[in-house]
Amino acid sequence: MPNSEQKRFRTLAVDDEHEVLESFRLTLLAGGMRDVQTCDDGREVLSILDADPSIRLVLLDLIMPYMGGQSLLKSIQETHPEVVVVVITALDDLNTAVECMKDGAFDYLVKPVEKVRLLSCVKRAYEHQFMVSENRALKKRVLSDTREHPKAFEGVVTRSPAMLSLFQYAEAIAASPEAVLITGETGVGKELVARGIHAMSGRKGKLVSVNVAGLDEQSFSDTLFGHRKGAFTGAHSNRDGLLKTAENGTLFMDEIGDLTPALQVKLLRLLQEREYYPLGSDLPRKADVRILVATHRNLREDSGGVPFRRDLYYRLQTHLVHIPPLRKRKEDLPLLVNHFLALTAAKLDKKTPSAPKELVSLLSSYSFPGNIRELETMLFDAVGKHRGGLLSLTSIKERIFEGHVENHHEGEEDDGRTSIFTHADTLPTLHEARIQLIEEALRRSGNNQSVAARYLGISQPALSRHLKRQQSENQ
Repeated sequence: MPNSEQKRFRTLAVDDEHEVLESFRLTLLAGGMRDVQTCDDGREVLSILDADPSIRLVLLDLIMPYMGGQSLLKSIQETHPEVVVVVITALDDLNTAVECMKDGAFDYLVKPVEKVRLLSCVKRAYEHQFMVSENRALKKRVLSDTREHPKAFEGVVTRSPAMLSLFQYAEAIAASPEAVLITGETGVGKELVARGIHAMSGRKGKLVSVNVAGLDEQSFSDTLFGHRKGAFTGAHSNRDGLLKTAENGTLFMDEIGDLTPALQVKLLRLLQEREYYPLGSDLPRKADVRILVATHRNLREDSGGVPFRRDLYYRLQTHLVHIPPLRKRKEDLPLLVNHFLALTAAKLDKKTPSAPKELVSLLSSYSFPGNIRELETMLFDAVGKHRGGLLSLTSIKERIFEGHVENHHEGEEDDGRTSIFTHADTLPTLHEARIQLIEEALRRSGNNQSVAARYLGISQPALSRHLKRQQSENQ
């Protein structure tokens, strides 16, 4: 059960025997539950639930004076459907157990109950409660089409519907104690999304970020867990790791897909047990920290890199946030261009240059393998070379057309025999091929003839003549 759920929700034990109530209370407290309340009169249960909405679990005896447990179970389900009820009774009767389950009981335990089984049942009940609460919050956020924390993602410049939906989902899971896996290509802004999730989480601690790519086992353990004096050669004093620094806050680990198998085991144990051992210490520390991780790799596929454990992947993707690449949200380009031109000009202490009207069309024709980060560096270079008037597109065109050539080469087969016609049943005529090629160039350039001409390797006047000839042929 998540630590934060133990703090948010309380348990009410209902039984007419004081010794049983005290046994339940001590067992649950020893198991990490807090504020376990007891009640020896079934008639008081509904008023207690009315007065304390933090009570989300009731341990209920069936055989009690004044008010029987089965009728009380029905009343709780009718008036407080958000409360989970576990029946604990000496009545070992299958028909009664079936009736209680039909009436909404989460489980039916027969006295005497072993402590291990009681704790296991309570933890499962809280996990169920947590998932129900989280699903309600997620449904409310997504269906309402509004956000309670619109400033959390101020650093992300976008108007993309896909990104706005992502923000709603992130807000819905922000308060969850479970891990979040943030995926997306290099340069899409994974750390910005992590910052937004932390800002909405309500956690009082800080956000601590670390890139774990390339860390060996000792460096990883020392960085995250810290060490005790004398733990290894050179450990002349105690050191708190990043988990301690991020206590009550959030730890963001980037490039998680590059962890070695041994380090994946360490991370899995941290997520499962929520505790860790500083190097050289025999005493565990509780990890009261939210874990966010990010990767550009597809962890479900073995792409020839470090293999990723299935159990760790499923543990991490309790909440999965995928950030779409820039090429799939081209509607953001005008906003991003204005943002980066102003930002770059301020950094270089220059006046913000005016952008040529064809700039956005030119950028729209490019796939941006480096995503937002590549766009930023492209515009930074152009503004750095700017001397006045309209922004020159020379450096931007060089990068884009160089990128087109590189992408084309990357997609070619080694034997050089493939082409766009390889899988065609029939070949187009030269006339048809010319028309299709021009139409495709215009489509990719957003009908910008200058850019389309560059794609085709001809001048803009030559393209204009082709279009006029084509128009006359169609008349």
